Amino acid sequence: MPPRLRLLGFAVVMTVVALTMSGEPAAAGPAVCQAKNGPVSWKPCLPLALSAGALVGGLTGLFGVGGGFLIGPALTLLLGINASAAVATSQVIITVNSVAGLIAHTNVALDWAIVGNFAGAAVLAALGAGALATRLPVRTVRRAFVYAVLVLAVATAVTAVVAPATVLAH
Repeated sequence: MPPRLRLLGFAVVMTVVALTMSGEPAAAGPAVCQAKNGPVSWKPCLPLALSAGALVGGLTGLFGVGGGFLIGPALTLLLGINASAAVATSQVIITVNSVAGLIAHTNVALDWAIVGNFAGAAVLAALGAGALATRLPVRTVRRAFVYAVLVLAVATAVTAVVAPATVLAH
C-alpha cells in the first residue's frame, strides 16, 4: 500500500475513533460482555471479542498502530467493558502484542540508547498520567483523548498530502 494512502487511511481511522469516543460514556457499549461491574459473560461475548480482536489486529498490521488507541474503544464501545477494566485489559493486550511485534522484528538492529531513553520517559509519563487520570472526571479524560486523536488525525492527513515522497518512503 502506498505510504500516502496508508497515512490517509490511518487519519480516517483516528477520526472515526475520536468521533465515536466523543459520545457520552453512558451511551457507550451494549454491555454484551459485562453487566455493570459484574463478571464477563462469555457465551454472548466470545464471537464479538474475537471479531473486535481481529479488527484491531488487522488495523495494527495495516497501519502499524493499535495499543490503547484502538483496544480501549473496542473494549468499551463494542464489548461494553467498563472503563477501568478496559484500561487494565488494554495494557495486557498491548504487552502481548508488543512482544509479538518484537519477535517479528528481531532482525532489526536497535539503538539501545534511544530505546532506553524513550522507554524511560514513557514509563515515567505513564505513571504520572495514570495517577492524574484517577483524579480527573471521566468526561475530562475522554475529551482530552478525543481532542488529542483529532489533532493527530489532522496532522497525519496533512503530512500524507504535503510531505515529499522521499520523506514518506523512510
